Amino acid sequence: MRICLFEPDIPQNTGTILRMAACFGLPVDIIEPCGFLLTSAALKRAGMDYIDKADYIRHADWRGFVAARQDGSVPGRLVLLTTKGAEPYCDFEFRADDILMLGSESKGVPDQVHDYVDARVVIPMQPEMRSLNVAMATAMTLGEALRQTNSFPTGNVQVTE
Repeated sequence: MRICLFEPDIPQNTGTILRMAACFGLPVDIIEPCGFLLTSAALKRAGMDYIDKADYIRHADWRGFVAARQDGSVPGRLVLLTTKGAEPYCDFEFRADDILMLGSESKGVPDQVHDYVDARVVIPMQPEMRSLNVAMATAMTLGEALRQTNSFPTGNVQVTE
């Protein structure tokens, strides 16, 4: 399983997601341009020392990511988390090779990305609410995907504050 961030805007969210991915041993694809430098202090503060352990690939743009999928270096089914999805994430049948994709915090993803993905899932919320924080949405969906595929790492569970 992988996480893919499409043009992320907020370094703290990206740092949090990189930290989570490092803890679960998952690679992350970051599609640029980002709304911040990947060397920013806010990214490092949120990711702490886990950033050094994170396995992430930077793609120069959407076309670069698509090319990486076509050449097999980024394998798997592309599952977009979106407020425009029709299927609740808890009802979706995840696979161990899925790529969980999240759009930028300010814009989501453009129509061409919606048209390209293999599946679109949604986190059900109150009708008057717009969206969840992207790091929270990642955690919720990733937890369900790992549970369904029995893909959590084995070993001691450690919680830090």
